[in-house]
Amino acid sequence: MATAADNLAFMNGVPELLILHLLAQKEMYGYEIVRAIAQSTGQVIAVGEGCVYPILHALEKKRWLATRRLTRDGRQRIYYRLTESGRLRMRQSSARWSQLSGAINAVLGNPHVQQPAL
Repeated sequence: MATAADNLAFMNGVPELLILHLLAQKEMYGYEIVRAIAQSTGQVIAVGEGCVYPILHALEKKRWLATRRLTRDGRQRIYYRLTESGRLRMRQSSARWSQLSGAINAVLGNPHVQQPAL
């Protein structure tokens, strides 16, 4: 069973989860990820480059992301893509998020959400 510290750490990992899911769809550069998070969440979650780049660098260091430099439209950018270990991390994080959100919905009394198996 997860501890309170695990749950807090996971909630702090929401931007990481969003980044991993976006990069599972296609490779992107940093500012493109910032825009995609805002757009895909209907502007509910808006993270800045100051949040995204440290996460990208940490994920790359853990080898969950790989990078390549490309020049497009006369600008050189670093594009990030998910590695196989990054896909595994994404699946694990997604499963944990589903478990936590199901537990929260159970407390909130949302009848349309299945209760998680804990």
